[in-house]
Amino acid sequence: MAESQLRTAVIGAQPRGQSAAWRFPGVQGREGWLFFLALLGLWQFLTTAVELPNPGLFPTPRVTAVALWQSLPELLQGTWASLLIFLPGYGLAIVAGIGWGLLVGTSGWLSRAFNPFARVAAPIPPTVYIPYAIALLPSFFTAAIFVVFVGAFWPIFVNTAAGAAQTPQRHRDNARVLGIAYLPYLRRVVLPAALPQVFSGLGVGLVLSFIMLTVAELFGAHKGLGRFVQYYADYADYPRMVAGILYTGLVAFSAMALLEKIKRRLFFWVR
Repeated sequence: MAESQLRTAVIGAQPRGQSAAWRFPGVQGREGWLFFLALLGLWQFLTTAVELPNPGLFPTPRVTAVALWQSLPELLQGTWASLLIFLPGYGLAIVAGIGWGLLVGTSGWLSRAFNPFARVAAPIPPTVYIPYAIALLPSFFTAAIFVVFVGAFWPIFVNTAAGAAQTPQRHRDNARVLGIAYLPYLRRVVLPAALPQVFSGLGVGLVLSFIMLTVAELFGAHKGLGRFVQYYADYADYPRMVAGILYTGLVAFSAMALLEKIKRRLFFWVR
């Protein structure tokens, strides 16, 4: 076989991503940053070189960056106010979702009793609970915590129950032979086996929690990241509004990165 034919055969057998890296050396591993830079360039082009119908709605990246810098103290205060709602709601969802998921995933009768209800309740969008929660609970603070809890609970519960139900049979047999009691069995055998799916649920629940937190703050909060965006949208201060949206995205990204770091530390053999 000629050298050129051999090279074609080898390159053709590589995955698509490796082939792209061969064509563009130095790109692999930096695709995400390059995509952000491309979006930033597109934003700059559209807001400076294109005649838009209402330019006030489309601040340039520079104007938005200035607004973000000037609003930073207010945004930091809003972040703290949002965390005071987010952390209790998400924390309760972790405890309840993992605990109840382990029980349902390892108990046949409990699974048969609860899963029909879960199939009805889990697909309901958590946003529909917001008006009722605000009317039912004594304060907006408790209502917002409840909405965040509902947003995170179902993904964590469903993934934990699925992971617990898929515990390898040999692990169950070994625990039975060793005479391990039920609660230590859940903690030492089932939970470690279900951890990959538990973290999948934690990731989805984290995203939904941020969405629900922001939506809840749009309804009736006096402070917080969602309230910041709504306040400046009401006064048509679009540079600050866009800055608030970008800042909220950065906070959510940081939370996801922290969760991913914890996951990588626990699953250090997965790269």
